[in-house]
Amino acid sequence: MVAERMSALEATAAQIAAEGITIYIVDDDAAFGKSLKRLVCAEGYRAEVFASGAEFLSRSITGPGCILLDFRMSGMSGIELQTRILQAGISLPVIFLSGEADIPVSVNAMKQGAIDFLIKPIDHIELFRAIELGLERFKSIEAANRYKASILDRLGRLSAREREVLEEVVKGRLNKQIGYDLGIAEKTVKVHRSRVMEKMEVRSLAELVHLCHDVNIGINPVSD
Repeated sequence: MVAERMSALEATAAQIAAEGITIYIVDDDAAFGKSLKRLVCAEGYRAEVFASGAEFLSRSITGPGCILLDFRMSGMSGIELQTRILQAGISLPVIFLSGEADIPVSVNAMKQGAIDFLIKPIDHIELFRAIELGLERFKSIEAANRYKASILDRLGRLSAREREVLEEVVKGRLNKQIGYDLGIAEKTVKVHRSRVMEKMEVRSLAELVHLCHDVNIGINPVSD
């Protein structure tokens, strides 16, 4: 049984290492940060410790991973750093750590997207459950970002005229109406429309509408 447990842990550690997962610890208590790093590393994760929010922001941080963030720090507070992280477009999920329970504060942190708000001393089971949730959130965010990037890439293939036609098409306007507004023949609109569908890699108007909606192009959904 012990051998099986060790084998499972080694397999998990190997997978974590292969994925390059890093847990970023931001805490102005050096002893606590060091202790937390040892705990996290014992589970196979890589970990980096930062003594302040400013030190964390001075680094070019990407992922995959998540952030263990002390809520009450001298200088920049945890909630301030969370705001800066969101503004910077850093997709790493945040798990707050605090020495005291504060329901209104924790609710506010969760509203800003925090995974959890754990009270020190940290329960190890709760901590790694939160980390697992954070890593799942990171994967979801990255998948969504890749999806949107692929749509924007397709939009970038369109000529200026094709983009104009696309924006009219997804509003539900007829070829005749589009031609009149753009000052081109209806058959020319049909050619541009066909090229739009091809470059956007869609087979129906409904699919085109959904793609545009997903990258915040302001349109009203229509059906074929």
